[in-house]
Amino acid sequence: MEAIMTKYSNFDDMGRAFNERRVDTETRQTYEGSFIEASEMAKLSIVGEAEKLEMPDPDQAAAAVEQMLSTMFDVFRDTRMEEFAADLAWGFVNSFHMVAKRIEGREDDAAKKLGDLVRSYDPSEIYAVELEETQLLCQTLEGCAEAMRCMRDHAGEVYRIETGRPFSTVRGSRVSSKLTASMIDGADYLAARAAKKREEHNPTGPVVAFSGGMEWHDHEQLFERLDQIKRRIPSMVLMTTAMNKGADAIAAAWASSRDVKLVRMMLERRHGNKAGFLRNDRIASLRPVEAVVCEGSGVQIDFARKMRTAGVPLHVFRRNEQAPMQPARSRRA
Repeated sequence: MEAIMTKYSNFDDMGRAFNERRVDTETRQTYEGSFIEASEMAKLSIVGEAEKLEMPDPDQAAAAVEQMLSTMFDVFRDTRMEEFAADLAWGFVNSFHMVAKRIEGREDDAAKKLGDLVRSYDPSEIYAVELEETQLLCQTLEGCAEAMRCMRDHAGEVYRIETGRPFSTVRGSRVSSKLTASMIDGADYLAARAAKKREEHNPTGPVVAFSGGMEWHDHEQLFERLDQIKRRIPSMVLMTTAMNKGADAIAAAWASSRDVKLVRMMLERRHGNKAGFLRNDRIASLRPVEAVVCEGSGVQIDFARKMRTAGVPLHVFRRNEQAPMQPARSRRA
């Protein structure tokens, strides 16, 4: 099949074409809710001056992400290099993730400084200016991180549609949340930020437990079942056994695409061969309301047994029930 590539002379044309063909209401709202300017001024470093800078246009940003990922697949499609397109595209998506993490780190540093300033109040004008500038720095970096996460999640969805496989990071957490545009004082800003961080890293809500084997490719059946569970339990928190490939990675990708809080229950390797089984005990102790298990190793057998013993409704998937693995496919006719 011949690849069809569309050329645009500028981002406005690209954005209009993107809107006509691809952006549904939910995607547009996600971009508009993520590319928010808390202030008309922006400050990106402690030493830099505040500047009057706008956020990128949300529609143009969406178009750029779509075009960048799609073009990579178009160029390689039906050539001897087609199999490498997915690897390159994964690298693009992961780059968004890594840059977002770096921005979050800079925001954390700025927030620490803001906390120090709030705790050491000084009525001088110099103090007031420094406090205001540090708060602006925090808000600017928070907005940039939110926009970067939005683009990462969109790029991950393009990757999933093109390859038939969900995108998942190798390590680390993925947190997406919506910003508010309100201007608040330094102490209130820190309190709100701390509350948001607590919810991100210690989310509240009914726990749905998930464990699966490392060799798993059929994401559609898992997406469908998790969607069914989410319809019954809209405020669910998904807790996985934190494998970086296979069924757990698919579940993590589902959580990201559905804006569901994800908790990755890591192994405590100091326990050696017992680590996986002790992790199952920890998950069971949290009283999940439902559980999903995909056939894997003895750890998954133990997981299923402990969920049943605890009276947790259990959804079981077996390897031989997967749909055949499909090659990378095109979204275009």
